Amino acid sequence: MIDERERAIHPIVPDSVRHNTQVLSSIRSLTASLFGIAAGILGLESYPGFLFYLFGTLVVSALVWGVLAKGKPEQFFENQLSGLWAQDVFAGLSSFVLTWTLFYGLVRS
Repeated sequence: MIDERERAIHPIVPDSVRHNTQVLSSIRSLTASLFGIAAGILGLESYPGFLFYLFGTLVVSALVWGVLAKGKPEQFFENQLSGLWAQDVFAGLSSFVLTWTLFYGLVRS
């Protein structure tokens, strides 16, 4: 956790946090669609498909944490739990289900 002295030296700029949030939202919406395509092509049904999505979003969050945030998400997000790990997980679920059912129907028919 960052203390007050560290916040005074390196303040969080709201415009930068907003930009980081938009970039993360774009990454999540794109990967949700890609995971839906993969789940449909693999023929996953019911719980395995949803577990595939949750596992995929955890992998994407870990990659963002390690690659983009370089292991220090507190420098880029105010709250790393909601900003990095939980943001847009359920918003991407609708695009996942849409592409999942589309590609499942295309492959299986």
